[in-house]
Amino acid sequence: MIGSIRGKISHKSSNYIILETSGVGYKVFMPQVLLLTLKLNQDLSLVIHTYVREDQITLYGFQTLPELEFFELLLTVSGVGPKSALGIMSLASLEMIKSAIVSEDPTVFTKVSGIGRKTAERVIVELKEKLKSESQNQPVAREHSDAMDALVSLGYSQQEARTALKNVPKEITDLQMKIKFALKGLHK
Repeated sequence: MIGSIRGKISHKSSNYIILETSGVGYKVFMPQVLLLTLKLNQDLSLVIHTYVREDQITLYGFQTLPELEFFELLLTVSGVGPKSALGIMSLASLEMIKSAIVSEDPTVFTKVSGIGRKTAERVIVELKEKLKSESQNQPVAREHSDAMDALVSLGYSQQEARTALKNVPKEITDLQMKIKFALKGLHK
């Protein structure tokens, strides 16, 4: 089982990279939040979840061990596979996602392709107690989700909205201020 990979990015797609190391290229699927920050020929070190089925071996990469552990925690939820878990992790920062679980907000998760209301509620029920102690005073996910919806309704793509909201300082919690700050970033 592969636990980590360090190498140079030789190819970048919308949901994966090819990481060249010692003459071998590994196709590694990653959250879009992380993919947006990467550039070709960049040196990169990732922790890896190796997903094995009878017809495939797939690698999922993350920059930090807490991200990997949360991905693996999502996989323990009935009805959540690696693609859905990666979709959840592409919604926002890890803190925001945990905040959505603790605040019992299933609408955040239904934005992921393949996750309906029942699966979203199952994610919350099965993970809420496990995350409650570590998610005290975390950013509110609902505002982030609403800000994302507002930017998309203004005609920006999900990727543009996600990038703009990533640049909003964490101390800005008011929804309108968050949207204004993101719009300033989009107009530059």
